[in-house]
Amino acid sequence: MSEFDIIAHYFANHTEHRSDVLIGIGDDAAIVNVPEEHQLAITTDTLIAGVHFPELTTPYDIGYKSLAVNLSDLAAMGAKPSWVTMALTMPDENKDWIQAFCDGFFTLANRHRIQLIGGDLTHGRLSITVQALGLISPGKAILRSKANATDLIYVTGNVGDAGLALQFLQKKLDLNPTYQRQVLERLNRPEPRITTGQRLLSLASAAIDISDGLAADLGHILKQSHVGAIVYVDQLPLSEALTRSMSPTAAIALALTAGDDYELCFTIPAEKRGELEKQLASIPCRFTCIGEITMQPGLKLRYKDGRNYHGPILGYQHF
Repeated sequence: MSEFDIIAHYFANHTEHRSDVLIGIGDDAAIVNVPEEHQLAITTDTLIAGVHFPELTTPYDIGYKSLAVNLSDLAAMGAKPSWVTMALTMPDENKDWIQAFCDGFFTLANRHRIQLIGGDLTHGRLSITVQALGLISPGKAILRSKANATDLIYVTGNVGDAGLALQFLQKKLDLNPTYQRQVLERLNRPEPRITTGQRLLSLASAAIDISDGLAADLGHILKQSHVGAIVYVDQLPLSEALTRSMSPTAAIALALTAGDDYELCFTIPAEKRGELEKQLASIPCRFTCIGEITMQPGLKLRYKDGRNYHGPILGYQHF
């Protein structure tokens, strides 16, 4: 099949068709209608084989995750995802691989009514670059730079499971079969917290998604907001799979540094805690208070009994 046959057969015919897309796949550029009184939130991520996912990851999971990591960025800002573009580079024309990749990608895209509106297809080492575009009311986006002293710090879901899965795949530890499927799904099919992000629009002072490790990503909020934080490491939301597979110290270290969780870390004024609980009560997503923002810069990691944590905090770095 030619490049254009692949695009027409696997991509153009399987995407959601939104009424606000005037020109989608098939022309030199896409044209969309942006609703009045809305702004565009735009994010881009590239996934490289062997770097962002293990070489033996299934094409379905690669397709799913390539979109999920972008939607997680939009979720952190409270934006509603609408359109995506994709640049896909692959080593050969494997119809079964392409079909499974598209199944994973469009399972998530269609769930959230997102239309693929264009991109590029080339030959080479496997890599996927996705650009996601979302809508948000002017001035309402949740930024990294607005955290304030005395704000409470929360995270959604559990942290550390994706890191546990990666260590299992790298044969660095044995994992009880009871937990294998659970943590591998967290690594390969993270759930972007889109609904949660939108519920936080009137509550959160700052937010970020956890891609490079909780400590590192929270550090971005602290740096851009010119504040510090105290995080209680024994308050981190850890799954049974993690706590049963490692010592408490190792589990905390993994939760702080491993990344790939794609949960949200956010801050709210303390007086809004009750409203937060009401807003998130109907969403099947755990949320946990892990500390508070301080005026003094720097991240302090402690146990609730006052002891300091001295383990690793450095997250994933590309260079």
